[in-house]
Amino acid sequence: MKSVCMLLQNPYDIDVRVRRKAEALVAAGYSVDVLALRASHAEKSYTLNGVNVYTLALGKKRGTLPRYVFEYVAFFVWAFVRVSLLMPRKRYAVIDVNTLPDFLIFAPVLARWMGAKLVLDMHEITPEFYVSKYGIAEGSWIVRVLRLQEKMSFNFADHVITIHEPIQDLLVGRGLSRAKSTVIMNSADESGFAARAQAPRAASAAASPTFVMMYHGTLTRIYGLDLAIEAFALARHEMPGAEFWILGDGPEMGSLERLARARGLASSVNLLGSVPPAEVAAWVEKCDIGVLPMRRDVFLDYAFPNKLSEYIVLGKSVVVARLKAIGHYFSEDALAYFEPNSHADLAKQMVRVSRDAGLRGRLAARAKAEYAPICWGVMKERYLTLMARLAGPAGPALKVSRPAEAAGSPR
Repeated sequence: MKSVCMLLQNPYDIDVRVRRKAEALVAAGYSVDVLALRASHAEKSYTLNGVNVYTLALGKKRGTLPRYVFEYVAFFVWAFVRVSLLMPRKRYAVIDVNTLPDFLIFAPVLARWMGAKLVLDMHEITPEFYVSKYGIAEGSWIVRVLRLQEKMSFNFADHVITIHEPIQDLLVGRGLSRAKSTVIMNSADESGFAARAQAPRAASAAASPTFVMMYHGTLTRIYGLDLAIEAFALARHEMPGAEFWILGDGPEMGSLERLARARGLASSVNLLGSVPPAEVAAWVEKCDIGVLPMRRDVFLDYAFPNKLSEYIVLGKSVVVARLKAIGHYFSEDALAYFEPNSHADLAKQMVRVSRDAGLRGRLAARAKAEYAPICWGVMKERYLTLMARLAGPAGPALKVSRPAEAAGSPR
């Protein structure tokens, strides 16, 4: 049986992209180990759906650039030591390194010397991420250094994965060979997610509003929940009985609650907090539309959120900011686009979609059709084909039990 190792500086249980890849490999017959951060509820090492997980209790106390650097370096050193110790016994055929940081690809350098192929899955584009998060000038020396280490990282890898074609094109423009890169989209596992939508509801609203808009995910400023509340305040008189449900937690929770009260929306903006990942689909099934009010900047213009796929899989129409990566895959007939950073334009789209059930149905149907070529079924086969080419055939597929998912924040 071929063995694969994955490196991930994030808690494994809640990283849906890495979990999809790891569980696809296990189902295809590979032995899979993951080295990740330890979630607050997790053990030092455990097995989940056939995947062996080893963790480091480092925590995520980010906020300042020095803290990011400290956490990156600490995890890098731990991963270097653990992979080096595991490699003589496990003989990994492939090591799948998931960013950030890009330079984590160098942690398994000894394993590469012993024969492992290295795959760099570039979840984010590092220079743009730091420009967005810290307001660093795009021409600054810091950004130049980040682009240099990005280029060194993808040059060192045997193969590079990007999350969509616009990012692939961007990286090719920075020197990445297109021949050594593959696009694996951030697509929802349509079979598993749809099945969970039919599971018993863990909780429900006290009343049944006439129209429910929903956002689920982390509550941070870049995701524009304040814009959505301001838009709802403009639109509410044209949407009688409507409610806006917000699932998730994050640093903006308190300010969003205060904003809703200030706009007289305390009874119609429902901040539900975090729910276990296994229950997200059941909650999404209750809404009429999804709302993704992300702000536009140099980083978010390339965003392709997993939650967009989840709404589409469950047949929900989506009101979304007009961003580059999303617009690359979905037409005006598939999504209700609004101009980014404009709560007035978002309000118009909320009213437009809420008033016309036929429009919602047409949007949802067209989105599902345009999603079909990039769905997880297609992406999974693409990923497994890549891994087989790098590692060789895995052997007979394994049957693994699928216990209930661990609790954590929605995406």
